[in-house]
Amino acid sequence: MITKFQKRVYELCKKVPKGRVTTYKAIAKKMGTKAYRAVGNALNKNPFGILNCSGKNAVPCHRVVAINGKLHGFARGLRKKAELLKKEGIKIKNNKIEDFDKVLFELR
Repeated sequence: MITKFQKRVYELCKKVPKGRVTTYKAIAKKMGTKAYRAVGNALNKNPFGILNCSGKNAVPCHRVVAINGKLHGFARGLRKKAELLKKEGIKIKNNKIEDFDKVLFELR
């Protein structure tokens, strides 16, 4: 069963467009909380899948990274997270997004 908290996290995550990223902190802040880890835990339990991010219900949780641009936490492993981001045109070096400020998406 999906909690209200998880549902809100997934809704916000869905707003992040292809080729852009947001942070765990930004999602938490948008929700009015400092529960960054809880955001990560919700994304780790993503029941909607990420492989077909064009699907109506897909939650592109691979587009959420740490506040410093480093890849962090992913149920399928960081290698897979990097692969998915690279397919979207995001450059990654040493598990960190290059030009982080240019691909950072501001949640509204």
